[in-house]
Amino acid sequence: MADNILNSGGAPEGGPQIGLQKIYMKDASFEAPASPSIFRGEWKPKVTVNLATRNADVGNDGMEVVLELSVEAKQDDSVAYLVEVQQAGIFLMKGFGEEDRQRVLSSFCPTQLYPYAREAVSDLVSKGGFPQLQLQPVNFDAMLAATEAERSAQEAAGPDAESSAPA
Repeated sequence: MADNILNSGGAPEGGPQIGLQKIYMKDASFEAPASPSIFRGEWKPKVTVNLATRNADVGNDGMEVVLELSVEAKQDDSVAYLVEVQQAGIFLMKGFGEEDRQRVLSSFCPTQLYPYAREAVSDLVSKGGFPQLQLQPVNFDAMLAATEAERSAQEAAGPDAESSAPA
């Protein structure tokens, strides 16, 4: 069955193949430390969103990819809520070189997981009594390109660039 899923993308038998085997929530938390007083007054929060990914080899060409999404809403100086979700998936990957493999793990896989994490955050926020939060789509390809450009700029500046910066 795994071979059918792996080759369902129309890739040639000998070419790179990827298949999503399982999507699951690894962890989730919701905190509303200032409730119920936070519900009084006008609702104009400052929302901060943080994203991170990590992955681990699970054997048999499988990789677990975890998208960590953290959302904090502050009303004035009070934390209205903090939501943390770890949305995970198991991806079977065959025939990728190391550079392409890292690109798939950093871009393609989180792109598949993000809609599930986004929905989980929205559900947790509304169940906490707050107005529904609709997070914007994320372009993981652009994030990867920005990270690679930053890394290239740092490498081009050389090792002396960090040590010559004023303290």
